[in-house]
Amino acid sequence: MKNTARLILDKPVKEDFDRFYEIHSDPETNLFNPNGAMSLETAKMAFNEMLEHWDKNQFGTWSIKEIEKPNYVIGFGGLADRLYGEEIKLNLGYRFDKDFWGKGYATELANKTIAFGLHELNKPELFAIVRPQHYASIKVLEKSNMKLIGELNDVENAANSLVYSIKK
Repeated sequence: MKNTARLILDKPVKEDFDRFYEIHSDPETNLFNPNGAMSLETAKMAFNEMLEHWDKNQFGTWSIKEIEKPNYVIGFGGLADRLYGEEIKLNLGYRFDKDFWGKGYATELANKTIAFGLHELNKPELFAIVRPQHYASIKVLEKSNMKLIGELNDVENAANSLVYSIKK
C-alpha cells in the first residue's frame, strides 16, 4: 500500500471488481476511449489481467481510495505493461469515477506513480498514452513533468494517440 497526501493506493482485491466495472462501464469516464465503455465480459478480463500483473510483477494498477473514506474505491491507476505498437512499455494509466474529477487526484496519483516507478522500481523510463483531444489528461501528464515524445497510430481510422515519457 502507498499513500499520497489524500489518497490510499492499494493492491486491488476481488471485492474491488464491482467498482472497477461501475467506473469502466460509465460512458462519461470513457469519453475519449475509442473502445467506449467496457462490457461486463471485457471488464472481467481486464480486471483479471490487472490482478495477474500484480501476481507476476508485485506491482501494477492500484485501487484508489480517499484517506478520509478508506472503504470506497474512487478509481484505479498506476503502472502496467502496455503494448505500444509492437513494443511493450511500462505505462502510467488511470481512471477515476466522474464524481471525483477536478480535485487534483489524477495529478497526485501520477506524481506518486512516477516516483514509485523511477525510484522504487528503478525503471529508466515510464510512458503514458493519451488521446489528442483529452485535454484534462494531457494537463495531468504535463504537470507531472512528462514530455510529449511522439505519436502512436493505435486506433484504426482515428487521430494518432500522443505518447508521453519521463526518464530517470
